[in-house]
Amino acid sequence: MIKKGISLLLLMFLMVACKKEGNKGIVKAEPESQVILADNGKVDSTVGYNVDVNGKKTIKTDYVYKATDGTLVKVVFNYDPNNRTVAITNNKKTFTMEKKQSTESETTYEKDEMKATVKGDSLILHQGDTIIELVKTKI
Repeated sequence: MIKKGISLLLLMFLMVACKKEGNKGIVKAEPESQVILADNGKVDSTVGYNVDVNGKKTIKTDYVYKATDGTLVKVVFNYDPNNRTVAITNNKKTFTMEKKQSTESETTYEKDEMKATVKGDSLILHQGDTIIELVKTKI
């Protein structure tokens, strides 16, 4: 039941997003000294980083999140200061939301009636009365 609900919810999101022309995001390697700041000017702890064997630090943009029913969802963050977004993909369908606000511990993204809140390893999707909780996996 929950799995059908998640798939149905994602399908509804995609119907709203049909006006866009696919995912235009391009993943770029960021300089190791670059740090993403929240709207209040403090370091945004919702941003993850990769560190290679030489200690070079790059911004991690893609994650796999798991819903309470076991459904896996790919989440890609775009940290471009001019177009900060989150793209959520499930069943080969992607829905993209724009950043609305952030603090050092929480970032909120919205598009139409859909809202996503990222806090630590959690991503909570809201659409009307429907709430889907996702947790970052170690994959």
